[in-house]
Amino acid sequence: MGRVVFIGAGPGAADLITVRGQRLLAQAQVVLFDALTDPALRAIAPDARWIDVGKRGFGHATGQQAINALLVAQAQAHDRVVRLKGGDPSIFGRLEEELQALAAVGIGFEIVPGVTSALAAAAEAARPLTRRGSGRTVSFTTAMTHLGALQARRTADTEVFYMAGLQLPALAAKLLEAGWPADAPVSVVSRAGWPDAIVSEHRVATLADAGALHAGRPAVVTVGAGGAPAAASSPGTDKAQGADPTPAT
Repeated sequence: MGRVVFIGAGPGAADLITVRGQRLLAQAQVVLFDALTDPALRAIAPDARWIDVGKRGFGHATGQQAINALLVAQAQAHDRVVRLKGGDPSIFGRLEEELQALAAVGIGFEIVPGVTSALAAAAEAARPLTRRGSGRTVSFTTAMTHLGALQARRTADTEVFYMAGLQLPALAAKLLEAGWPADAPVSVVSRAGWPDAIVSEHRVATLADAGALHAGRPAVVTVGAGGAPAAASSPGTDKAQGADPTPAT
């Protein structure tokens, strides 16, 4: 019986994987990989068997129970199995279910952290998630619940919504219902960590305008203190951008 290494591949391009993650991936005999991991990562473990177990919102998805069973079966048959997850394994990565499946049959594991997409989005937009005096708390949430219901809350100075690209108009309405001011700053970044990342800035009241710009692309929405432009950030990025001309109040 082997063991499983959970590796965070980072949010986009292959070179965002950590040094440790790259080293352990190179040793893999079998790799179970997510939909949003860079295909270029295959070059790190060219002799491994690569198995697609990806999930995409509103599209093809491998069921979680099937993934658990496949992970156990591969670890029982091979010494070195990698579960390659986009971003960081512990952030909306279904890590708990997979750890429980391994523990139930006594299979050992290691977890290698990765860069989550909220951090990549902050870097793309040059908008720090925390701000001295105004942004001391950050909350990560998914725009959709596991039952498919849209949700929005105001629980921190900065609220980051994952997997929000298809619900931007509806999310704007939910944010207003949750108590966010209409002029609260919002940053939307799609395909954060990739060369074709798109960054746009809005207010809660105009967030719906971002829908067409980011259509069909995985997006992160940052609301509140961390969604506001940093004082000296304007010339700092050469990514495609869209700006909301509404002045801050």
